[in-house]
Amino acid sequence: MRRPTTMSAHRRALLGAAGLALALPKLAAAAPPSTPAPSPAPPATCHPATDWVAFAARHIQADGRVIDFNTPQQQSTSEGQSYGMFFALVHNDRPAFARMLAWTEANLAGGSLAKKLPAWQWGRKPEGGWGVLDPNAASDADLWIAYALMEGGRLWNDAGYRALGRSLLALAVREEVVALPGLGRMLLPWPKSVASGTAWRLNPSYMPLQLLRYFQQADPTGPWGEVTDNTLRMFGAITPKGFAPDWCAWSADERAFVADPQKGVTGSYDAIRAYLWAGMLSDKDPARKMLLLNLRGPGQLLAERQPLPEYVDTVTGAARGMAPLGFAGAMLPYLKAIGADDALATQVARVPGGRAAPAAPGTAPLPYYEQCLLLFGQAWLDGRYEFGRNGQLQTSWRTLCRPNRPA
Repeated sequence: MRRPTTMSAHRRALLGAAGLALALPKLAAAAPPSTPAPSPAPPATCHPATDWVAFAARHIQADGRVIDFNTPQQQSTSEGQSYGMFFALVHNDRPAFARMLAWTEANLAGGSLAKKLPAWQWGRKPEGGWGVLDPNAASDADLWIAYALMEGGRLWNDAGYRALGRSLLALAVREEVVALPGLGRMLLPWPKSVASGTAWRLNPSYMPLQLLRYFQQADPTGPWGEVTDNTLRMFGAITPKGFAPDWCAWSADERAFVADPQKGVTGSYDAIRAYLWAGMLSDKDPARKMLLLNLRGPGQLLAERQPLPEYVDTVTGAARGMAPLGFAGAMLPYLKAIGADDALATQVARVPGGRAAPAAPGTAPLPYYEQCLLLFGQAWLDGRYEFGRNGQLQTSWRTLCRPNRPA
């Protein structure tokens, strides 16, 4: 199977095409008058975005609502809206970005993200009709939306987006960051108004280090430096076998990170994102090496030719189940980052056509969440985007293939 295009491979293709382009005019000048001019140089390698086009066609309505069809409520979530906006930014799809933002504000945030954190869940109500199912916010989505707005404002030169992103970030600081006894300031999964008990529940996948670095630069007097330090401390404490759990908790009584009182120590559908975020971290980030060492478990399993599991006990390392296809997408940046070339090739081979392509006739489309994991991982591996040292988004808009139509 074709190996994925990396940033270095892309640059080599560009150099090769540039050299050919420079040589062609000289060849044309030297040819006899009767000799037809040579054909134009072939275009430099471009990045196909059929996966984004297919995702948008299936999951994003014309009004900007991102739908998860694999739920009874046909739900939309703040997470889905945030990921959709990020993917639109990566692929320079400003109209789609605007539609998703408008739907999010109107249906999840009471009309304004500057005044209200978005509700995390919207869909078909049990009593009939459609609307908000759970008004509580999810902090990971809040951060991704704020990030997409602030970076969209920079890349598209839109002061309104920048201002709205900063306002949303300020709301997240006010409502979702709390000083935990014996630890310091930390990002909660939800507003602190709904937290209770002496065990403060945390979700490791809600804290991508590149976003925390970015907010630290954008809001230097805010809590993000401390949140970053405590996030790294958390990963060092909750990964004894190199695997991240879906959830954990900070015990105010024990002054330590402990097993989550409800979800225990299992790592699965939430935790898979921890490896994805770590793999995409800039190689100039001083914490990258230690973070990847903390998260060494999947790399060790795959190096031993064991299959990627669906569930893992993060205390014993015991694995069970076969990981769904979306997990392979999440593994791509992680395996690239740790230099596991053979394992990377194996996971690439699991992805039909080398990317999240439209489903073949007669087969069920991949679920929304798996499509998101594949889009994050494959687009990064292709070189469609990356994160800078301080979390700034670096896009490759000029090298996206046009037109973008599903294969």
